[in-house]
Amino acid sequence: MSLINKRIFVEKKDRFRTEAQDLYNELKENLQLSAEGLRLFNIYDIFDIDSEDYEKAKKTVFTEVMTDTLYETLDCQGKTVVVWETLPGQYDQRADSAMQCVKLLNPASACRITTGKLMMLEGEVDGEMLKKIEAYVINPIESRVKDLSRLAVDQNVDVKPLEQFPHFIEMDAAQIQAFVKEHGLAMSEADLALVQRYFREEEKRNPTETEIRVLDTYWSDHCRHTTFETCLKNVTITTDRFGEQIQQAYDRYLQLRHGCNRDEKPQTLMDMATINARDLRRQGKSPEVEVSEEINACSVFIDVDHDGQTEKWLLMFKNETHNHPTEIEPFGGASTCIGGAIRDPLSGRSYVYQAMRVSGCGNILEKLEDTIPGKLPQKVISKKATHGNSSYGNQIGLPTTHVREIIHPSYVAKHMEVGAVVGAAKAENVVRQSPEAGDVVILLGGKTGRDGIGGATGSSKEHNLKSLEVCASEVQKGNAPEERKIQRLFRNPQCTRLIKKCNDFGAGGVCVAIGELADGLEIHLDQVRTKYAGLNATEIAISESQERMAVVVRAADEAKFIQLAAEENLEAYRVAEVTDTARLVMKMNDQTVVDLARRFIDTSGVRQEANVEIATLEGANPFGCDKPLTKEAILATMAEPNVCCQKGLGEMFDASIGSTTVLMPYGGKTQLTPAQASVQKLPVLDGKTTTCSVLTYGFNPRIMEYSTFVGAMDSVLESMAKTVACGGDWERIHFSFQEYFERLNQDPQRWGKVTEALLGAMQVQDYFQKAAIGGKDSMSGTFNDKHVVPTLISFACSDAKTNNIITPQLKTPGNRLVVFKPQISEEGLPELSSYKTMFAAVSEGIRQGTIVSAYVGEEGGALAALFKMSFGNRLGFAIEGGQELLQLQPGLIVAEVTPQFADEHAVVIGEVKAEPQYRINELKLSQDEVLAAWMGTLGSLYPVYSKGEAQTLPIRDQKRKQDYLCRQSSAEVRVLIPVFPGSNCEYDTRRAFEEEGAKVTIFVFRNQNEQAIFDSIDQMAALLDNSHILAIPGGFSAGDEPDGSAKFIVNILQNEKIKAAVTRLLDRDGLILGICNGFQALIKSGLLPYGEILTLDETSPTLTRNHINRHISSVVRTRVASTCSPWLQGLECGEVYSIPVSHGEGRLVADEAMIEQLFANGQVAFQYCDETGTPTMDPTANLNGSDWAIEGLVSPDGKVLGKMGHSERYFTDVFKNIDGEKKQNIFANGVNYIRGKGGKA
Repeated sequence: MSLINKRIFVEKKDRFRTEAQDLYNELKENLQLSAEGLRLFNIYDIFDIDSEDYEKAKKTVFTEVMTDTLYETLDCQGKTVVVWETLPGQYDQRADSAMQCVKLLNPASACRITTGKLMMLEGEVDGEMLKKIEAYVINPIESRVKDLSRLAVDQNVDVKPLEQFPHFIEMDAAQIQAFVKEHGLAMSEADLALVQRYFREEEKRNPTETEIRVLDTYWSDHCRHTTFETCLKNVTITTDRFGEQIQQAYDRYLQLRHGCNRDEKPQTLMDMATINARDLRRQGKSPEVEVSEEINACSVFIDVDHDGQTEKWLLMFKNETHNHPTEIEPFGGASTCIGGAIRDPLSGRSYVYQAMRVSGCGNILEKLEDTIPGKLPQKVISKKATHGNSSYGNQIGLPTTHVREIIHPSYVAKHMEVGAVVGAAKAENVVRQSPEAGDVVILLGGKTGRDGIGGATGSSKEHNLKSLEVCASEVQKGNAPEERKIQRLFRNPQCTRLIKKCNDFGAGGVCVAIGELADGLEIHLDQVRTKYAGLNATEIAISESQERMAVVVRAADEAKFIQLAAEENLEAYRVAEVTDTARLVMKMNDQTVVDLARRFIDTSGVRQEANVEIATLEGANPFGCDKPLTKEAILATMAEPNVCCQKGLGEMFDASIGSTTVLMPYGGKTQLTPAQASVQKLPVLDGKTTTCSVLTYGFNPRIMEYSTFVGAMDSVLESMAKTVACGGDWERIHFSFQEYFERLNQDPQRWGKVTEALLGAMQVQDYFQKAAIGGKDSMSGTFNDKHVVPTLISFACSDAKTNNIITPQLKTPGNRLVVFKPQISEEGLPELSSYKTMFAAVSEGIRQGTIVSAYVGEEGGALAALFKMSFGNRLGFAIEGGQELLQLQPGLIVAEVTPQFADEHAVVIGEVKAEPQYRINELKLSQDEVLAAWMGTLGSLYPVYSKGEAQTLPIRDQKRKQDYLCRQSSAEVRVLIPVFPGSNCEYDTRRAFEEEGAKVTIFVFRNQNEQAIFDSIDQMAALLDNSHILAIPGGFSAGDEPDGSAKFIVNILQNEKIKAAVTRLLDRDGLILGICNGFQALIKSGLLPYGEILTLDETSPTLTRNHINRHISSVVRTRVASTCSPWLQGLECGEVYSIPVSHGEGRLVADEAMIEQLFANGQVAFQYCDETGTPTMDPTANLNGSDWAIEGLVSPDGKVLGKMGHSERYFTDVFKNIDGEKKQNIFANGVNYIRGKGGKA
C-alpha cells in the first residue's frame, strides 16, 4: 500500500458550466468586469490516500465522467487567477463528504481532504479589478486566499497553554477596566469586579482562564438576556404621540404585577414581556401551557385526532435570530439560525415539521459601490443568507412554507435573520425529570471544533468596522445531515423515554449546554471528541460547534441510549456526571480548570440599571394615503420592495417535504397567489389526522419607526388577522415575540422604545386574554452610528382543523368582494373591540362556507391584497373605492364571498370577473401589466423562471404491449428503504408504500467507523435478498457533495456485495424505485437507463444543476408518456398529475441518440407539461430545463423507475391551494405487480 498526497482541479464541461456562467454574469453586472470569460475549478488537496483508492476516487468521488474534466496539473502562468479556500477549523461539507465517499471505497482509509476554488479569467484584468473580485468572492470570516505553492494540511496541533492571571484578585479599578478590553470580554467592568470579589472572598484564589471565559459566556446577553433583565428605574413618558394610552398601559402593567405578587421584584423588560402569561396562569386560564424546569421552546398540550382516536400531544414552537453572524458570514449565519431554531424544540423531544423565515435587509438592489465600508453588499448578504437558510432546512427535511424578506434602509446597520419553527410529539413519549446525583450526561452528535468560539459573546457585542476581520471563529458552520440523524433518533419513543432532561448546544457550547442541566456537575473536557487535535480546555468549553445535544439519563440506561444512537449512525458517549455538590467542575485530563459555585454562576453578574424615557419617535405617520388611484401609482405600489413578488426567493425553500403541507407558499393554477400563513398537518407517521398547526407573523417597520407602541399592537393584531383569514381560530393562539433593537447602552430614550413596544404588545394580549409564552430578544442592532428600526415581530401559533382552512386565491366569477375594516384612528391607534368583532364575523363566514377566500391587507392596502388573490387563478375584478384602497390599514381583511353571505360588518366593494382584467372605478388595467410590475422588481436578483423559449414538444408516447406479471409473486410485499447520510424522504416514502399494504423496512447505513461500514454493507445485502422492492428516497446524499448529487449512494451501489444483491433482486422480478436524490443515484450508477449497475461513459445521460442555478420547490404538471413498466401499468398515457418537486440538480441532460433510444423503448415515463397536457420546454412548466421535458425514466424491462417529482408527498388534506390530480399511484402499481396482479391497479 503506497500513500500519496495529490492536488487535483475539476472543471465542468461546457454544457454544465451553470455556476461559472452565473458568477461571470454577476461580476459583469456588479463590478463591471470586462474579461472575456471565466473558468471555475474545484480544488481537492488529498493527503495520505492509497494510490489504488485515488485512481478509483478520481472517477467516482471527485468527478462524474459525463459532466467533469479532471486536471492533475493546471498551467496558471500568465493567467489571471483568484484562488481561495475555507479557513482551517471551519466545517467544509464538500471535504467532509469527499472523505466519507473515499471511506466507502476503502473503509480503512485515513485520507484527509481539503477543498478550494480557482477562478481563471480570460482576457485583460487590471490589478484594481482583481482586488475588487477577490473582495467579492472571499469573505475573510470563512475563507482566505489559497497558496498554490503549498500542499499541506494546517493541523495547528500545538495546544495553546491556558493564560495565567496570578494577580487577578489584587487588580484595581483601572486594571479591571484594562482587563475587560484586553481580553475582549462581553461582561461589564462591574461584572468583572464581582468575579474578582467572589474569587478573593470565597474561593481565595485566582481564577483560571477557562473560568473567566465560562462566566463571560454564561453572563452574555445572548445566554442570560442581560438587557431584558436590567432593572428599569424612573419610567417617564414625554411623548406627544399616544402618551395617554401608553400611561394607561403602564398603569395596567403595574396592576398586573401587583395581582401576580411581583411588587417586590424589579421592573424589567423581561417582566413586561412575560406578565400576561403570568396573569393568565394566576387566573387558571392557560392550563394547556406546559410548565417544566426544562425550557426548550414554547410548549402547549393539544388534542390530536389520529385515525379516529384522540391523542394528547405537545405542540412546541420557537423563534431564533442570528443577526450578527449572518451579517458577517451570511451563509453560515443563516444556516445555523434555522439549525439552532430546530434544535430547541428538538431538544424538547419533538419532531420539527414546520418553519417560517422572516429576514430584513437594506436596499438589495443597490449598486456595489454604494456599500458602506466594512460591510458586505446588501445583495450578497441577501442571496447568501437565503441560500444558507434554505440549504440547511432543505437538507434536514424541514418544510419552510412562509418566507418573507422585509426591505428597510435601517437593516444596513445589521441584517435581520429570523427563523420560527414548530415541532410536536405525543405527550406520553416526553419525560421530564430532575437529574439526580449519579445520573450521567451523554454528548450526542457532531464533533467539537473552533467554529463558533465566542459566538454567544460576539452576538452580544456592538458591530463595527473591524467585525469582518476579527470574528472568524464566531460563526459556526451547519452540518444538516448530522442534525437529521438526531431528529430520527428523537422520533423513536424507545430513546426519548430514557431522557430525563436535554439541552441543545446553542449559545455557549459545553459550559452552558451541559452546565445548565443540573446544579452539580463534573464535566470531563478531555472526553469531548474534537474535529482535530490542538484544542485547549477553554476552546472545548466554549466552542459552539453545531449539531450536538447533551442528555441526562440514568447510569443504568447509558449503554441502551448509546446503542440506539449508534443505530442512527450517531456518536454518543458519556462526558459528565451529575453530583450533589452544587458546583460546576470541569476537568481536562487530571487538571481542574473550572470549579465554581452554582449560586455564583446563577447571579448572572451584576444586575444593570437603566432609566427609561418614552419620547416621540422621528418616523412619519404611515397611515395616511395621498396616492392617487392612477395607473402609474397603482403599478408603482405593486412594484414596491415590500409589496412585490418574492416567489423566486421563497421557492429556494423546500415547502412540501413531510407530506404535511396544507398550503403551499404560492397557490392557484398559476401558483402566483402568496399564502399568508404556514399551515401544516401534525406529523403523525401515517398521516391520518385532520389536526394542523397554523403559524403566522405580524410586523411593519414603517409603523414601528412612527410609534413602537402602536407598531407592536399592530404586529400582534396582524398575526391574529392572518390566522383568522386562513380559517384558524384566534382563541387557540399562543404568541412568541422577536424583539430586535439597537444597542441600548445607557440612553433612556432607547430603553423607552423597547418599553413602549412591550406595553403595546401587552395591551393587545391583555384585551384578548392571550399571552406570549416565549420569545427571543436581540439587542445589538447597531453599526457605528447606524441602528436597526425598532423591531417587534409577533409569531402566532395555533392548532386548527384542516377542513376549516381556506385558500387565498379568488375562486368564482360573480362572487362579491367585501372588506372587513377595523376601526383605526387617523393617528393609527387601533380600536381593539372592532378587531374582536371582525375576527368573529370572518370566522363565522368561513365556518358557514360563505367566505371562500380571504386576505389580510399589508403594504399596498386592500388593492394589493386583491391583486395577489387574483393572480393564482387568472381572474379579474371590478371594484369601487377611493384612495383608501391603497391605504395601510393593519389587520384589514378582504374576502371573496358567495351570494348567500350576509354580514353588516363587511363593506361590499365589487365582484370577481372571469377575464384577467381589472376595473377600479373607471380605470382599466390588464393582469399582465400588473403582474409585470409585481414580478419585475426582483426579477433579475431572484428570477422566478429561467430564461428560455416556450417551445412545445411533439407527443411520443409508448403504450405497453402486454401486462407485466411477476414470476415470483408474493402476497406479502417487502420494501427496503435505505437511509444514507443526507436522506430525508424516508418517512414519506414509507407511508406511501404502507398505505398500499406493503411491509416496509427502513435501514440506516452507518459509516461512523470502519467496522460500521463493513457491517452495513453485509446487512444491506442481506435485506436486499429478503425484499421485493428497493426504494431509494429523496434527500441530499452527503449534502449533494462533493459537487454532485448522489455520489455517496452511487459508491455504495458500486460495492461488489451490494451490486450482486441488486442484480439478484432484479433477476427474481423485483423492482427498484428512486425519487429525486434516489433518481440521481439510479442514473449515476447505470441502473437507469441501462437496467444494471455499470461504469458510465461520456454519452450516458445525467442529472445536473437546474437551468436557473438554484433550488426549486414548487408543484409541476407531469404527463404520463409511457406505460411500459410494472410501475406504470395502472396509468394511461396523457394523464396529467400535479406533483411537488424540490431539487437543485434535476435537469436531465442526454445526447440526441440517447433521447431517440429512450423514446423508442418507451423508457420516458413522465414529462413536464403545460396546462393543456402538452410536453414543453417552457421554463414556467419545465422548471429545471430538462431535455425533452423528461421528468422520469424506466429501465428497458420497466423494473426500475426513477423520477424527480415527489409522488410520495401527497396525502389527504395537503396542497389544498394547488389544482389538479395529485395522487399518482405508482406505489399501488408496484405493490400489485409483486402480488401477481397485472394491468390496472
